Amino acid sequence: MSNLLLIGRVGGAHGVRGELRISTFTADPLALADYRHLKRADGSPALTITSARLAKGGVVARAKGIDSKEAADALRGLTLHIDRADLPEPEEDEFYLADLIGLSAVTPEGEVLGKVKSVQDFGAGDILEIAPPLGGPTWYLPFTRDCVPEVLIAERRIVVVTPNEIEIEGDLT
Repeated sequence: MSNLLLIGRVGGAHGVRGELRISTFTADPLALADYRHLKRADGSPALTITSARLAKGGVVARAKGIDSKEAADALRGLTLHIDRADLPEPEEDEFYLADLIGLSAVTPEGEVLGKVKSVQDFGAGDILEIAPPLGGPTWYLPFTRDCVPEVLIAERRIVVVTPNEIEIEGDLT
């Protein structure tokens, strides 16, 4: 398991003076600036944030050594990571989404459905990608209380109720 956690992605330049548009994956978008020394996916240095302000979808930031639109645009798509050790330990009954990766996905009866391969957000909320135990195509599950009623980090498993098993209240016609 990697000790790096993804916290942002560079979207490109903002203006002509080297400011960067960054989509953040933190509860508070400005928390990105608190870490300052951000890393690439391979652990090498990526950016040193010198200032940041809120913007739609994340932040607009200045970074050391980036002083032109061209330099900022060259970083488009760069993923920004921090060391797990830089984060505070979660409170009891809390966890980081990265903690879900590798957990077994089991039914309430204990049947193993697979392992959590990744956590994605395509814009409508977090979705778990589940890899079946015997291989084959992965499948997605909304990360909601209805679909994942229990997260048992210490036991390395999540309890899963697939959407077709959830009772829908009311008449949908």
